[in-house]
Amino acid sequence: MNSLREVTATRYVTPFREGGSMPGLVEADDLGMYVVKFRGAGQGVKVLVAEIVVGELARRLGFRIPEIVLVHLDPELARAEPDQEVQELLRASGGLNLGLDYLPGSFDFNPIVRDPGVELATKLLWLDALVLNVDRSWRNPNMLLWHRDVWLIDHGASLYFHYSWSPERPATKDFRFDPSDHAMLPNAGSLSEVDAELSAKITPELLDEVLALVPDEWLDGDPVELRQRYKDFFTYRLAHRGWVDSLEAARAARV
Repeated sequence: MNSLREVTATRYVTPFREGGSMPGLVEADDLGMYVVKFRGAGQGVKVLVAEIVVGELARRLGFRIPEIVLVHLDPELARAEPDQEVQELLRASGGLNLGLDYLPGSFDFNPIVRDPGVELATKLLWLDALVLNVDRSWRNPNMLLWHRDVWLIDHGASLYFHYSWSPERPATKDFRFDPSDHAMLPNAGSLSEVDAELSAKITPELLDEVLALVPDEWLDGDPVELRQRYKDFFTYRLAHRGWVDSLEAARAARV
């Protein structure tokens, strides 16, 4: 896939009020239903950038991710909404938004219903540490079960460094990630083989491919420079693997 599909929102169906950004279920002109995260929500477009970068990277590493699409939204859709909060959100979100394919009948991941297995748990722990995803605890696993398969959602809390980029604080440095509360830590195994396997797949070409999927208008500055800064972050993190040792220590302590 060289680009994300683009659709146009035709009907706002219902809000999902569980999350702070209040995503909504939207019907589009391809007759598909999408969970849309809006550019006008309080966290802004950097959440949408993280969703694409981490979601599409995870897909290429073999994880199941609902299809990510770009959703064109006409703020006039707000006129049909009785809820003032929804009206304000839609009016603030004209233009390009992010949608994830709606998985009807899916429900929150539960290890009693479906054991994640050591391989999936270990790989997911590694991925979340790589991308600094601080939002995958048992309180909020951000995993769905759909047809008994595990699907990953909601990666907007990842890559938190891009909220404080500056010449004095570049992305090429170590950032804190605490694995002690990660949902998959109790199920994870040794990380050495997973680390070797997944890190070898993240080539410069793959990073360029994923970063190219982010719309230029969502990058606050020169798109070429900012894509390079994201790439530099991954390059640095893969070259300085102390965080993998920290994961192994946390796993050993839990065992």
